[in-house]
Amino acid sequence: MKHLQEYNFPEDLKTMSEKELVLLSYDIRDFLIEKISDTGGHLASNLGVVELTIALHRIFDSPKDKIIWDVGHQAYVHKILTGRSDKFDTLRSLDGISGFPKRSESPHDMYDSGHASTSLSIAAGYVAARELCGTEGEVIAVIGDGAMTGGVAFEALNDIGSTASKIIVVLNDNEMSIEKSSGGLSQHLGKLRASKAYLEFKRQLKKTLKGVPRVGDSLYSGFEHIRDTLKYALVPGAIFESIGFKYFGPIDGHNIHEISDALLLAKNLDGPVLLHVVTKKGKGYRNAEFNPCRFHGISPFDPITGNLLASSDLTTYSCVAGKKLAELGRKNEKIVGITAAMMEATGLSFFHDVFPERTYDVGIAEQHATAFAAGLALAGFRPAVMVYSTFLQRAYDQIIEDVCIPGLPVLFLIDRAGNVGNDGETHHGVFDLSYLSHMPGMTVMAPKDGKELSAMMDYAMSLNGPCAIRYPRGTVSDLSFAGGNYEIDGGCEVLAAGKDVSIVALGKMVESALKVGKELKKAGIEAEIINSRFLKPMDLKRIIESVNKTSRLVTMEDNVVTGGLASTLLLLLSENKIRGFKHLAVGWPDKFIEHGDVKQLFYRYGMDTASVTERVRDFFEGKA
Repeated sequence: MKHLQEYNFPEDLKTMSEKELVLLSYDIRDFLIEKISDTGGHLASNLGVVELTIALHRIFDSPKDKIIWDVGHQAYVHKILTGRSDKFDTLRSLDGISGFPKRSESPHDMYDSGHASTSLSIAAGYVAARELCGTEGEVIAVIGDGAMTGGVAFEALNDIGSTASKIIVVLNDNEMSIEKSSGGLSQHLGKLRASKAYLEFKRQLKKTLKGVPRVGDSLYSGFEHIRDTLKYALVPGAIFESIGFKYFGPIDGHNIHEISDALLLAKNLDGPVLLHVVTKKGKGYRNAEFNPCRFHGISPFDPITGNLLASSDLTTYSCVAGKKLAELGRKNEKIVGITAAMMEATGLSFFHDVFPERTYDVGIAEQHATAFAAGLALAGFRPAVMVYSTFLQRAYDQIIEDVCIPGLPVLFLIDRAGNVGNDGETHHGVFDLSYLSHMPGMTVMAPKDGKELSAMMDYAMSLNGPCAIRYPRGTVSDLSFAGGNYEIDGGCEVLAAGKDVSIVALGKMVESALKVGKELKKAGIEAEIINSRFLKPMDLKRIIESVNKTSRLVTMEDNVVTGGLASTLLLLLSENKIRGFKHLAVGWPDKFIEHGDVKQLFYRYGMDTASVTERVRDFFEGKA
């Protein structure tokens, strides 16, 4: 076999024998394990779609035919088969190739994906454009069973099924999203996977009728109505056909011949078609097969043992939040935990281990999770929604309409806030301060370290209204050496006194502010370091006292500057007629931040300790 870089993909797939394609699948898996063990990334999901991706690019002609990947973390094989294997050493690194489809990277990438459940809507748009323009080409959406639980996917299915438009939906069913899929749809797919009675009947019917000389094919076609009636009898609730799709499956997702035949069939049919393809997440790599959750998104690891190369023993903010919620749950039986397919990832598993009956995983459905929490709060419970910052964006309307307007005591524990590095634009949590700050009645906090996160959760449970606590990805800090205290009383804290410049920082940026203050002191500049703790409501008294003293204000936040700490504080100071001071805002600019190592991105945008120190010195000396 050739090295992957020696092929002319995807064209060479059209002429390869089935034996060569099978051997290619082994080469691709070896390549993925080798590269991702070095760079980190999404391994298990890609190992599971090798044969499916080969078949897609063999049967269809990308980019004329549009292959649209839902979420996109399973598109590494697609990238290999569209000529990017030579770039995999740069995967997810600064200025390297993205871990998700990206239109600027290749004409074969139809959509800059990153969030789940949207591929069907995007595909429907492509189909409508094809019909409006009178052009040719197939449109294929590949969506996982986990992503199919998202509400927007059902909206798209409902719309597509009501039309006669030609579209192919490939449902990649591996019983997983990031974690094991849950909910009614998952149960339905389980019944379809297990419907041996129907599958055996279909095989025997085809064999018998097609064996009748000269009229076999016609007889088989004529029995479609009987066949479908039996399908509904043998397979309870075949919902896809009931809303307008021709359903085929289950199909062995690791049999290239079977998948190819199914795709050819779908290609030759009119109207909406859904192929139910069953795959195994982590296929071909024993460590990932046994633990697909751990190998969903993984840091660099030893490919032999599967062990991470860097120590993972350090406590994360997710663990602190999960363990603290379990502690609070022991004290208050009204506390319940909710997540959207992120039980392990957000730390809610710690609560679930103790209180499984008070823990709810609603699948990839952040809007439902939020409204569901509101319903629980209306009934007298204290729900805590544990969610990634980037995914909470999807529930914006529910936070306002269902939680804030009625003023319900729902606690949002917002993980992966701020810049998260290698996953890039779609996953950075740099907008939450901005979209939460203008919601009336919402309390918004960000801890400087792990101890403060725990203290803030205690404080949140004393409130009788909505509250959000946002915290970063990764290992917790411990800033107890800086003094201050961990009594959360609604106010900020002064961690270092100074007369020359006031630095107000929030969340993880407090640690950076302390380092900046230390460096400034070497240059003879005394900085007053204030841990804001709260974005809303903000403790203005101490900040005003500091600004009146120094006449220079620096704000530091791991959020876009627009609408975050800087915007909020400046507006409040203006409303309180505090004038005559200069201001420097440290935060992310008004653009989508690319993927790359967190430290590299902070350096590139002038937000690392050395860069901020230099910026503040120039600011103090009137150079900026």
